[in-house]
Amino acid sequence: MNSSALIMMLITEVVVTLVTIYYFIKVLKTPPKQEPDSFSENDK
Repeated sequence: MNSSALIMMLITEVVVTLVTIYYFIKVLKTPPKQEPDSFSENDK
């Protein structure tokens, strides 16, 4: 493998890893949506 191919592979792997980590953290930090509780009417 020549050096240009190795550099391209490393850059691609780093970019994909960083994008994955960014969206994983974004999903974890997003507060959950408040949805109506369908079971609250059954508690009466």
